[in-house]
Amino acid sequence: MKGPRYNPPTLSREQSESKTPGEVAMTFDLKTLSPDAVPRALTKAERYRLLNEPGEAESICRDALQADPDNQDALITLLLALTDQFFEDAATAVDDACSCAARIRNDYDRAYYTGIVLERRAKAQLHHGAPHCGSRAYEGLRDAMTWYEQAETIRPAGNDDALLRWNTCARLIMRDHRLVPAPEERGEPLLLE
Repeated sequence: MKGPRYNPPTLSREQSESKTPGEVAMTFDLKTLSPDAVPRALTKAERYRLLNEPGEAESICRDALQADPDNQDALITLLLALTDQFFEDAATAVDDACSCAARIRNDYDRAYYTGIVLERRAKAQLHHGAPHCGSRAYEGLRDAMTWYEQAETIRPAGNDDALLRWNTCARLIMRDHRLVPAPEERGEPLLLE
């Protein structure tokens, strides 16, 4: 009995895919999910997020979106999986998460999840501790709070999620002494020679 024939991956030297010059990047023809498999796949993606495996969840969501490009649950789960990777300093995760938020059709969800992206990016900036991270994180949290305020005005009855997130941002700013506006925003005079 013969098994399936092994087809090796295609090799390319595209610099855009390579991490270092001259590195060989492999490309594969990815398998396509059937549209009927998308709900089950999204359940798996959520499980991987809960297991703190956001890269696995991201991959599943991208497969789901390949099969059903406008699937709002897949977009939101992908957005959350990407934001789970902000602490790992994933280079394209922020841009990809913002793109997902922009594709969300529901106005409330779009505002709420844009706030989530900004809040989580701010927390990741603070976590990384780079110079001036406090003022950058402060601005990110304030931007997130603005999006949560927008979501609050159009929220469905009984849904106070945006208020909970706004309060979390406010408490973080009040608690962490590093979270302050940049000096020019505090109205301090510039010391010029």
